[in-house]
Amino acid sequence: MAVKDPQVVNQSQCVEVYFDGSCPMCRREIAVYQNITPDQPIAWVDVSKPDTPLPQGQPKEQLMARFHTRTAQGELLSGAAAFVHVWAQLPGWRVLAWLAKVPGMLWVMEKAYNGFLPVRPAIQRFILKFDTSHLPPTLVADLRTDHAGETGAVWIYKGILAVSRNPEVRAFASEHLQTEQRHLNAMNTLLPVFRRSWLLVPWRIAGFLTGALPALFGPVAVYRTIAAVETFVNLHYQEQIEKLTALGTHQDLKAQLIEFQLDECAHRDEAAAKTTKPGGLIARLWVSAVGSGSKVAVTLARFI
Repeated sequence: MAVKDPQVVNQSQCVEVYFDGSCPMCRREIAVYQNITPDQPIAWVDVSKPDTPLPQGQPKEQLMARFHTRTAQGELLSGAAAFVHVWAQLPGWRVLAWLAKVPGMLWVMEKAYNGFLPVRPAIQRFILKFDTSHLPPTLVADLRTDHAGETGAVWIYKGILAVSRNPEVRAFASEHLQTEQRHLNAMNTLLPVFRRSWLLVPWRIAGFLTGALPALFGPVAVYRTIAAVETFVNLHYQEQIEKLTALGTHQDLKAQLIEFQLDECAHRDEAAAKTTKPGGLIARLWVSAVGSGSKVAVTLARFI
């Protein structure tokens, strides 16, 4: 099936639209189109998916590289002509399709589209630093606090290791540091760069001090600190898990958060088992300060 000349735009019903769903710009634009009720049904075909049937004789690379539509008559349009054909189907966008009828306008639009294609990959990479379309909108702020929290947790254990020379404490901190680093790596993959907290440097400093200061006072102070931190983290993760349960979506993300929660609970229980004696006034004040500080950090990271 041949691709039609971009100068020839058939305004008949557009039955299929082929787009690159791996492109954040494409996804957003298609989402806008999909939210508009067209005069006739349109099939939106994401050619980036491995199991998507493709038009006969059209290589996937070509369909990924340029925007395509197929009309009810089987005509395959590409580039500016394809965009104009889609606009002609959508209320509120038909004025752009009529504009393309001005002599020479479609040629200008095609040249502009061809000029955009070489810079598209760079724009995609930049947009991906903001893109959270793979996440529930109601949980983006929560996940930002998770990322900040896991950053702080890594530095808590680094602070402990920087100060403590107790073999048992160092083994405890080294083991749990690996777990927290794994959590942070997962959060780095999950949350785009520009959606993370802008206060990561303060979170690292605060985490380091939260680990280093109790390490100056011995193993029990370290374990009480970890138990206090993880008690708060358990509740924080539980709130997000309940939100996802209510949504009934993003099961992979929910499973990941449950896994992280179980790890944090294991850290809490191990630390609590090593602090069987009740603490004095100073210990209680420190534990209270750790819990309050965690709440403040979550509130700030949610917005900054």
